[in-house]
Amino acid sequence: MNYKMSSHVEVRELCKEYSGRKVLDNVSFSVKYGEIFALVGPNGAGKTTLLRILDMLDEPTCGEVWLEGSKIDYSGRNKHLIRRKIGFVPQKPTLFNASVFENVAYSLRFRGLDEKSIRRSVKEALETVELNDLERRNALTLSGGEAQRVSLAQTLVAKPPLLLLDEPTSNLDPKSISIIEEALLRVNRENKTTIIMTGHDILQVEHMADRIAILNEGRIEKIGTFHEILSKPLEDSAIFMRTENIFSGFSTVTGDGTSIVDLGDGLKIEAAFRRTGDVRVYIPPESIILLTQNVPSSARNVFEGYIAQIMDMGPLVRLRIKTKDGKSLMVQITKKSFDEMKLNIGSRVFIAFKASSVKLV
Repeated sequence: MNYKMSSHVEVRELCKEYSGRKVLDNVSFSVKYGEIFALVGPNGAGKTTLLRILDMLDEPTCGEVWLEGSKIDYSGRNKHLIRRKIGFVPQKPTLFNASVFENVAYSLRFRGLDEKSIRRSVKEALETVELNDLERRNALTLSGGEAQRVSLAQTLVAKPPLLLLDEPTSNLDPKSISIIEEALLRVNRENKTTIIMTGHDILQVEHMADRIAILNEGRIEKIGTFHEILSKPLEDSAIFMRTENIFSGFSTVTGDGTSIVDLGDGLKIEAAFRRTGDVRVYIPPESIILLTQNVPSSARNVFEGYIAQIMDMGPLVRLRIKTKDGKSLMVQITKKSFDEMKLNIGSRVFIAFKASSVKLV
């Protein structure tokens, strides 16, 4: 079979039951070679179970999984050889009481590689996740973000052609999120690594994934690009994927090459695209600047409002801001910034974002 013309991974009518309870129900999808594919859904949707089946840590109750054009035999003697083609990064890192270097080198030592090859491969993996300066540090003393980056390096060091990641950036600090996302994009770009990742928020994965599958109560509800999924009525999936800061409006091109989008209720925003007519736009929560007073800036969009909701997300805080026009926008800042600004429900604030932050969807 010519693998270049086939899918890297194909899941056919997969189901999984635990004590008579269906966790996965008739799940089917395929992932192309070199594709970044995201599974999005709420807690309990079956995302982790599906990854465990793909990594051969669990067996399906029914259905089939095909890898590189061959059906996986979950009871076969060559199971360990197949698993060497797959790298799995769990949501919670599994580190042992040793240096960062030894944690990353462990799998290579187990395979019997020589010391020179091990050192070269570990150094490359640690550089990819920007931890080469911590190689002598005890892995158990690392922060949560650093530990997750070591966990990723443990997998990347073996250079598997298929990478499975269970919510790899969930509840991490902004620096670690950025480093992990860039590392994944780099190995995908340079090594053509196929990546299947999970997330509970479609906005976590939209800027990385080529395609997204919406998984709810063990069933695939939608598959497509971010734009294709959002082109359908949001109500279908809004109960289990966040769709904050997505607005419908009417766009008019201005004389200076930008557009003014009327979102209704008197709220108009400037966007760095040229489009006339009905549009749907998305403003990433992390691209919005939160201010306690209106100060001059390069941002073309500045609005006054108040804090209507506060959501603690570990190192991050999400704030729902109600503008004077009645619109609701989600803003994401670090916990440190939140504490320093001494914010509370009802606090009067200003939000600012650049025209280039307004995305068409």
